[in-house]
Amino acid sequence: MILAEKTALILLAAGRSQRFGDVDKLEQLFLRKPLAFHVVTALEAVPFLTRFAVTNGTNLDFARRGYRIIHNDAPEIGMSQSVKLGVASARDEGAEAVLIALADMPRVTANHIYHLLDAADGHDAVVASSDGVNPRPPALFGAGQFEALLALEGDEGARAMVRSGRHVIAPEGELLDIDTPEDLEQLRALR
Repeated sequence: MILAEKTALILLAAGRSQRFGDVDKLEQLFLRKPLAFHVVTALEAVPFLTRFAVTNGTNLDFARRGYRIIHNDAPEIGMSQSVKLGVASARDEGAEAVLIALADMPRVTANHIYHLLDAADGHDAVVASSDGVNPRPPALFGAGQFEALLALEGDEGARAMVRSGRHVIAPEGELLDIDTPEDLEQLRALR
C-alpha cells in the first residue's frame, strides 16, 4: 500500500484534442460543469501530498481548485511530455509515488483511486486501472519508476509500463475517456 499523503496527483490536461474539433473539450459542459472538473471534484477529498495540473491553453482555472499548474509548451511531442513535466515536479516535492489521471475521464471515483493505492506493493509499484480487458489510466507509479517515466518519448505515454503492471478493475463505465463529440454525447445519454 502507498499512502495518498505521500503521493502526488498529476492531472493531464494538455492534450491537443484533435479528434474533438476546434473547441477545448475539457471546457465542454456535462451536468452543468466543465468536463475536466468532474475528476477534480471526485478527487477533492483524497489527501494527496500535492496536486499538479499539466495544461496548455485551457481557460479552466485548476489553480483555484487546489492544483499547481505546470504549463506544457510542447503538447505536440505527445503525452510523454506532460508525464515527464509532472513526474519531475513530483520528484522535486519528495513524492514517494505519482497518480496519473486524465482530465477527460469524468467518471473516475475516489474509491477507485484508493483501490489503486491499496494495490501498490512498494517503491517499484506500477498499478493501473482496467475495464477487465484493457489497462489504462488512472495509474499509480512508485518512486522507483520515476526514472523510467522521465525517459518516456512520444504519444504512447506510459502504456508499456501500464500493460506490464498490476491491474485493478473498475466498475463498468467508470473509465470512460472522452475523445470525440460522440463520446461526450454518449456520456450525456448515460448520466
